[in-house]
Amino acid sequence: MTTGKFIALEGGEGAGKSTQARLLAEALTRRGIACVVTREPGGTPGAEAIRALLLGLDGDGWHPRAEALLFAAARSDHVDRLIRPALAAGTWVICDRFVDSSRAYQGGAGGLSDTDIQDLHRIGSDGLLPDLTLLFEVAPEAAQRRLAARDSGGADRIGGRDAAYHANVAAAFARFAEAEPRRFARIDANGAPTEVHGQVLCALAPLLDPA
Repeated sequence: MTTGKFIALEGGEGAGKSTQARLLAEALTRRGIACVVTREPGGTPGAEAIRALLLGLDGDGWHPRAEALLFAAARSDHVDRLIRPALAAGTWVICDRFVDSSRAYQGGAGGLSDTDIQDLHRIGSDGLLPDLTLLFEVAPEAAQRRLAARDSGGADRIGGRDAAYHANVAAAFARFAEAEPRRFARIDANGAPTEVHGQVLCALAPLLDPA
């Protein structure tokens, strides 16, 4: 049986990742490709329980190191119980965030070293990386408009952090993409969802139609 492909969607708040994950799943299904859409933190009962701890805590919340440990624990369960079994069964996995979010949020914006984040990933998830990481980049003003419409009831604890924090997140993602151009595809996410989806399919063409 052919091994499935692992596609991660990354980017800051309001980049449209959830919409693009759904559109990608629909496109793959039309091609007869089995796929599963999942998210981080989350995707399994244990990881979803950790998600509630990470995003719902009032007050100052967790220290960046505690956040990184919790994200790594959730990811370990997610990889072991959902991602690896799906890939082994030939199913494509479309994941809204993966380890590069920890590198950007707890690392680039939270002050932890990239080495520490990647060591946690190596220990918890055996260093698994996506076949392709789609990085959705959007102008801050466009992201703010989308967030205002999406989060009318209030943002989660991490999404609600200040503009400087999210600027550092965006800068970290850009550094990762520049350093690993073969693993990342940078997507201009400022346009309409259908336009962005077209870019996604172009980026995935080598995996969908290998020579």
